[in-house]
Amino acid sequence: MGLTSKKVLALAVLFAVLLFVATVWLWPRLARRNWRAVGGRVGVLLATQVAIFACVGLATNQAFGFYASWADLFGQETDQGVVVDHAAGGAVGPLKVVGTQKVQVSGGSRPQLTGQIQEVDIAGSSSRIASPAFIYLPPEYFQPQYRTRTFPASVVLTGYPGTAQALISKLDYPRTAQDLAKKGRMQPMILVMLRPTVAPPRDTECVDVPGGPQSETFFGKDLPDAVSGHYRVAKKPGGWGIIGDSTGGYCALKIAMHHPSVYGAGVGLSPYYKAAIDPTTGDLFQGNKNLKNRADLSWSIKHEPAPDTSLLVTSSRRGESDYRATMKFIDDVKATGRTRISSIILESGGHNFNTWLREIPGSLEWISARLAER
Repeated sequence: MGLTSKKVLALAVLFAVLLFVATVWLWPRLARRNWRAVGGRVGVLLATQVAIFACVGLATNQAFGFYASWADLFGQETDQGVVVDHAAGGAVGPLKVVGTQKVQVSGGSRPQLTGQIQEVDIAGSSSRIASPAFIYLPPEYFQPQYRTRTFPASVVLTGYPGTAQALISKLDYPRTAQDLAKKGRMQPMILVMLRPTVAPPRDTECVDVPGGPQSETFFGKDLPDAVSGHYRVAKKPGGWGIIGDSTGGYCALKIAMHHPSVYGAGVGLSPYYKAAIDPTTGDLFQGNKNLKNRADLSWSIKHEPAPDTSLLVTSSRRGESDYRATMKFIDDVKATGRTRISSIILESGGHNFNTWLREIPGSLEWISARLAER
């Protein structure tokens, strides 16, 4: 059974309850003062506490999607790469569909009514990075009257170490997009959902690491090229959007700023504005000061030509540690007179899924409007 399985959580809860009952039942027998009784009391208390903490940990992981599997939890994840045969006539292309999922909405199960989620493998021709992703195709994509229509597309990123499945099951991106489109609040849009962690388990912060993973090139060039070559995606300059939370929010803002000819809109949900350097990232810049400065969004907006793109940032006055940094970034962008900036500032909200669920509908509407102008 997988780490995120409800059966695992149910068994853990059952085990904790049984240990609690056993502790209460055995306590009178362990009330003596000899070493066996003392050891027994310590043992049952310790076992009960561990079981309770395991339940809390499993429930928290299911809610926030920190780890996708036992291998991911213990640092043994080895994502299967996509084989690209470069022999003549043997290439399989940069995108391969490997499975499908239904969008969990009422009204039937046909793609023409509910849309479809396709599980794909994407191979970057320039970055040499391969990554899995989920592609949400709206119902209109399958309807005969729209067979010649192209659709706007947005990349959707998790935080680190998040799971792409959480974008579907926890943050409800496909259902939210479909509901907003039905209400006429946004245009039907293709969503490309994946982790920013394209070289797991390393957190590359969407940086082109010297001598290492070329993550920015993957998101800035390879990913849009691969999706546009396989699906009916609008190919106008700046016709793509990108949105993410936490680490994904930082990546979304940075990719939109660095690649405005591709991304006309970028949304950072609870983002930070400077690449983190810690044991999960390693040395991202290899002593290259220019690369380090470029990855600092506040430095970049002040010292490099202002990009012709639109940005949206979100934060909370109470509960988010990035509130002051967000307000400063807004002022810095406004001072450019070229890059457009919007914001969602909640009165209260933590760095969690519940907060982002409150911000996603408005963010998708905002992206849709910006891409419609292109």
